[in-house]
Amino acid sequence: MIILALDTSAQAASVAVVKDGYLTGEITIRNGKTHSQKVIPMIHQLLEMLDYKPEDLDMLAVANGPGSFTGLRIGVVTIKAMAYALNLPVVEVSTLMALAYTVSAPDGLVCPVMDARNRQVYTGLYKIGNESVSVLMEDTGIAIEELVSKLRAYDMPIHFVGDAVSLYEDYILDQGIKARFAPDNIFTHRAAAVAYLAWLMQKDGKVTDAFHVVPNYLRKSQAERMKELLSGSNSNGK
Repeated sequence: MIILALDTSAQAASVAVVKDGYLTGEITIRNGKTHSQKVIPMIHQLLEMLDYKPEDLDMLAVANGPGSFTGLRIGVVTIKAMAYALNLPVVEVSTLMALAYTVSAPDGLVCPVMDARNRQVYTGLYKIGNESVSVLMEDTGIAIEELVSKLRAYDMPIHFVGDAVSLYEDYILDQGIKARFAPDNIFTHRAAAVAYLAWLMQKDGKVTDAFHVVPNYLRKSQAERMKELLSGSNSNGK
């Protein structure tokens, strides 16, 4: 089975191909260009380098969130269009789960933390096995203080990864958690993790189609929240 995966949820754009559970190729670019400028050329280039045609693909996968609102839309729309044109099934993979999967933590748990601003983080909690991922805390957007409070229940090393590590590393260490922190080079979101997780998930039937792939923002955009705030203010003023 050949799976092409895409991750445009953060600053890096990444595309990868996995065949029968093994990575055959990956391109990850973080050069300042918008994802809409580079995603399609990256897909074409990777397939050409691997001597594949789009018709050779058996399945598609996408990191569907949380993450950048614009980035998620670009990734989801691209995969939806390909799935529709090629009549292929799709696996939606949590951005946080894929980020966690880049960390080797046989001695403990993995807690991805993505900055959601205002001392909020997108996060989850996972136990990573050789060919399995156990979800101990579902993806959510919460205050860093609330996350730390939840993690105190686990008496084992917790490996943190993500762009929020640099913001809250000192705070986490001060809370008495058995914390480990992934190095900076791990922070890049990789489509290889998305593709491999998709390969595992499709075995359990966690597959959808072009019409049902949607971004998982976890919270409303700033524009939507501002619109609701203004609407509420106008209603109260009547």
